[in-house]
Amino acid sequence: MYQFYSLLVSCILILTACQSHQENGASESDEPNGSQKKVTIDEVEQGIRDNIQTRVREGEGYFNYKKDTVDLNLKLVRVHTEYLSVLGPNRFFACVDLATENGDVYDMDFFLNGTPGNMEVTSTDLHKLNGKPYYTWKQNKQDKTWFTVPVKNASNDLLGVIESEDRFDFTYEVKLPEISGPAKMWMPIAQSDLFQTIEIISLEAQGQQEIIKDEAYGNDILYLQLLPEHSGQKITMRYQVERKEKAAYPEQDPDLKKYLQSSSLMPVGDRFSTIANQVIRDKQATTPLTKARALYDYIIDNMRYAKEGIYGTGDANYACDSKSGNCTEFHSFFISLARSAGIPARFAVGAAIPSERNEGQVDGYHCWAEFYAEGKWWPVDISEGNKYTPLATYYFGHHPANRIEFSRGRDLAPNPTPESGPINFLAYPVLEIEGQPGYTETTLSFNRVSSSI
Repeated sequence: MYQFYSLLVSCILILTACQSHQENGASESDEPNGSQKKVTIDEVEQGIRDNIQTRVREGEGYFNYKKDTVDLNLKLVRVHTEYLSVLGPNRFFACVDLATENGDVYDMDFFLNGTPGNMEVTSTDLHKLNGKPYYTWKQNKQDKTWFTVPVKNASNDLLGVIESEDRFDFTYEVKLPEISGPAKMWMPIAQSDLFQTIEIISLEAQGQQEIIKDEAYGNDILYLQLLPEHSGQKITMRYQVERKEKAAYPEQDPDLKKYLQSSSLMPVGDRFSTIANQVIRDKQATTPLTKARALYDYIIDNMRYAKEGIYGTGDANYACDSKSGNCTEFHSFFISLARSAGIPARFAVGAAIPSERNEGQVDGYHCWAEFYAEGKWWPVDISEGNKYTPLATYYFGHHPANRIEFSRGRDLAPNPTPESGPINFLAYPVLEIEGQPGYTETTLSFNRVSSSI
C-alpha cells in the first residue's frame, strides 16, 4: 500500500511540476549561465523541520493549525522522508505526521517554495486522521492533470478496528489435563480500568480457590490447588465487557522508573542502546514522541510477523536476532529499545475481538505496549501495524475498542509464585503438577451484545 501511495504521489508531483513549469514558462536554463543549484531531499527535509520548529516556537510548544472550523494544537510525530519531493525550481512537497494531546495523528500535506535555508510553506492540508483519508487523488482523463476528491465515511472496520466503544460477553475456558498428583494453577482475571468495565458473570472452577494479587503490577489472579480427581474437568469464567477505544491518556503519579528497567526477556542497554541511538539519530528525532515513532517504524520496517522458531516468549534478544516473531516479540523488542533510549514503556496482554462477526472463538491471545511521552501513556500495537500497513498510523497512539485486557507487566511474582519462578506474562494459565510444568487447553470465545458491523 505504501509503495502504491508513494508511486501515486510521485506521479502527482511530477505532473504538478511539469504543469507549473509550463504555466510559468520556467526552465533551468533561465538561471544565469544556464545552471541552477539542485536541491536535495535532505535539504527539503531540513526545510520542513525548520518551518515546523519555527511554528512550534511561535505556538509556545505547539504547531498551531487553523483552517475553517478546525483549530488544532499539535506535536510533531515524524516527517515522511519517503514522500519528500522536489516539484520544480524552488517548489517542494512534504508529508508530515502531527499529533494532538489525545493521541489523534493527522497526516498533513505541505507545499513549500524557496531555496535551501529559506523555504516557506505555501499550503497545508489535512490529508488523513489516524490513517483515514479526507481526500484522495484522481486524474483528469482529458488533460491528465491530478486533483483531490473528498473521501466520505472512511472506515477502518474492515481491517479489524472498532472505534469509540464495543460491548460483548467473553468466555475464558480451560480444560485440565491428566493430573497425576497435587497441582497448582494461576489464571488471569480481567479487571476494570479507564478503558474497560468488567463484570464477572459466572465462575465455574475446581479445587481450592483463591484470588491473589500481583503487587508489582496490580493484577488479580485466580489461584487453584487441584487434585487427580479434577483431571479432564473444565474451569470457565464468563465476563460482560464494555470497552472504549484507547488513546493517549494521563496517569496520576506514574512509576516511570519501573518502566525503564530490564526484565528477564526485555534487556536494556548494550546493543539495544546502540540500535535505538542509531535509529533516532538517522530520523533526527529530538523528542520522546518522535523518538518513539522512529523506533516504532524501525520495527515495522525490519521485522516479519511469523510464528516460527521460538516465537511467543517475548524474548527481545530473539526478536533482534531473527527479526521475526508474533506480537510478544514485536512489543518486547520495542520496549527494550524504548527503555534503552530513556523512554518508559510497558507491556500488556489480552485478546483482540473480531470486528467482522459478532460471535464465535477468538484466535488466541494478543499483546500490545504503551510508552510515556508528553505527560501521557501512548498505546501502540506494532504487530498489527506491521500486518496492516494502511493502519500503521492508527496503531501508533490507539488501541481499538474491540479488545479485552487480561494482565499487565512481565516477570509477575504473586504470592505464592510458581516453583519455576516469576511468570513471564499471564495470558494462558500457568499449571504445575507436582512442581513440573503442565499444559492446559484454553479456549477464548465471545458474543457481541450490540452489533457493530
